[in-house]
Amino acid sequence: MKRKERLPELLSPAGNMQALIGAVKGGADAVYIGAKSFSARAFAENFDSESIKEAVRYCHLHGVKLYVALNTLIYDREIEEAAELAREIYRVGADALIVADLGLISILKEAVPNLELHASTQMSVHNSLGADEAWRLGCKRVVLARETSGTDIAKITESSKPEIEVFLHGALCVCHSGQCLFSSLVGGRSGNRGECAQPCRLPYNDSYPLSLSDLSLAKHIPSLIESGVASLKIEGRMKSSEYVYRVTRIFRRLLDEGRGATDGEMAELRQIFSRGSFTDGYYTGKIEKMTGVRSREEKETTKAVTQSALTPEKVKIKASISIKKNQPAKLSFSLREKKTVALGSVPSPAISSPLTEELVRERVAKLGATPLTLDLSDIECDIDEGLNLSPKELNELRRQCAESLIKEDRELDFIPVRKAEKCKDSSPYRIADFYSFDTAERFISNYKSEAEFFDIISVPLFELSKADGFSPSRLGARLPSVIMESKIPAVREALEKVKNMGILYAFVGNIGQIRLALDSGLVPVGDFRFNICNSYSREVIEALGVVRPALSPELTLAMARDIGGGTVVYGRIPLMITERCFVKELAGCKACSDFSLCDRLGVKFPVIREWSHRALVLNSRITYMADKKNELSSHNISKHRFIFTKESAEEVRDTVIAYKKGTPFGDARQIRRVGRSDMPSGKISRQRTKEFSKKY
Repeated sequence: MKRKERLPELLSPAGNMQALIGAVKGGADAVYIGAKSFSARAFAENFDSESIKEAVRYCHLHGVKLYVALNTLIYDREIEEAAELAREIYRVGADALIVADLGLISILKEAVPNLELHASTQMSVHNSLGADEAWRLGCKRVVLARETSGTDIAKITESSKPEIEVFLHGALCVCHSGQCLFSSLVGGRSGNRGECAQPCRLPYNDSYPLSLSDLSLAKHIPSLIESGVASLKIEGRMKSSEYVYRVTRIFRRLLDEGRGATDGEMAELRQIFSRGSFTDGYYTGKIEKMTGVRSREEKETTKAVTQSALTPEKVKIKASISIKKNQPAKLSFSLREKKTVALGSVPSPAISSPLTEELVRERVAKLGATPLTLDLSDIECDIDEGLNLSPKELNELRRQCAESLIKEDRELDFIPVRKAEKCKDSSPYRIADFYSFDTAERFISNYKSEAEFFDIISVPLFELSKADGFSPSRLGARLPSVIMESKIPAVREALEKVKNMGILYAFVGNIGQIRLALDSGLVPVGDFRFNICNSYSREVIEALGVVRPALSPELTLAMARDIGGGTVVYGRIPLMITERCFVKELAGCKACSDFSLCDRLGVKFPVIREWSHRALVLNSRITYMADKKNELSSHNISKHRFIFTKESAEEVRDTVIAYKKGTPFGDARQIRRVGRSDMPSGKISRQRTKEFSKKY
């Protein structure tokens, strides 16, 4: 089992330099920060190139690692900028880059080959197959989905090739990370681009069913250590420096003592920040009653927390100086394993006032404005009698040693970003994704001419595997959006059944699903959940064996044209996939077939069930592009994807007929030609959060 020989790394967040100081002072083994661009927390203060350099230097002097997050989706026009930012991050000495975009990963493995990559939780890795695929793509570490249970964490850590990182404490998204389109498609602010307006924290159905309590695994420290995970991560790049310091300090103590938190320590964590209470539901598998809203009393309690003095601390070093007759003077500084040496002039015979050990120690110890400090007792001296070395020469030796000890810069040969290959599949096609097998069966059986409009029709895997005597013509089995480690055997069995039925295609939307399809002898067809936003990501997916990949619904027509791939032209696009079925909590299981979330404006978002009792929240509006055929054609978009969720077989027939005619479809959402989410990550004002909240 991995890492049993030492404790997991304690990884703390920092949204600014003050928070970084708090993380280091609190006892973090590593700190993660975001750059000014391409960070999934675009509204944090974040770090520019100069402050990243300062952060690296401060962390490394204190024996702490520094990781930088570039974990948003990247557009084609931004690839060069993102690659250059990654080069700069490598040059200043950062220990790793946290990434989510598959295309960016492929580029960085070529352009910055020695830069360590960590797969962000935004990549939606929730099983060992996904972890191993991320490792093959070039990621040394994988941050698992926060929905992963403790049992599955241990299994994945035991069997997978990369290091495994797990979230330990902090805010939870109700939707699987990397799979949320709610803020983007409804409010024009992409969570996948770091601009999430948090619609999950708003009320629906006169309550807050999507607002989860914060995660805390403080009571599970022993089992987390036993699991062998490489790193335990505290969420909170938007949190204050005091939050970072205090939470880090508590978990440092728990890890060092190898125990779970006491009731008193849990109370202290709640005082620092909480939403009603904490939850460990995903870790334990008890995922009911996980919701929480931050009360006025909790906000006041947090404000009353005493602020600590978080000032940068100088680092104690050791020194050794040699001033010998007929030899160049030599000074060395050492900090843990790092040692620097500077050579000076040959000392001259002293005419008067020869050097003494006391005088040399005083001059060597004058480190001034540097982040270093040196006690006189930590300076070893080997000085011959009757020699002299000028103060200027001693100062120069000290300066050279100090600068070398602090310096973190690396050399890097410039490797240009290559051009992406064009989409391999140039032929037009139409694919329909049915979320109900019964609807698909009735449609295909009763409306054969309309069914022939589609080249492939996908239906849910587990419903198809139980079908009896249904023709496999043009059918594909769509895998569940999420397949946890413990569910892999059941999925393999179902895939084997549909393969024996004559099914040719398996629809996949996650890197952990591709090998499942290939191992079963099925052809993987790409779903929009791969979040393909650039040509390089599409290229990666195709290289892994996926055919006819669908592009992200967040793209404009011009972007889709340049990338190539399937574009959603009809349907209620799923906005969220939640691990817990909140429908049961709100209205009971009987309401499952006809339930909607209703917001403050009366807008309804239908909810349907996916395999293993997950909930899919659908868009309130239907994307419909039949009346934009000329525009689609002018953008060379001929690979059309249709999504059928709540429609009856008759409504599907009517849709096909209307689509063939190019009939307008009322108040449907059109794929936008320009939009807020086209703006570069990190360039959006915080005012838009307020605008979204007022509107939605």
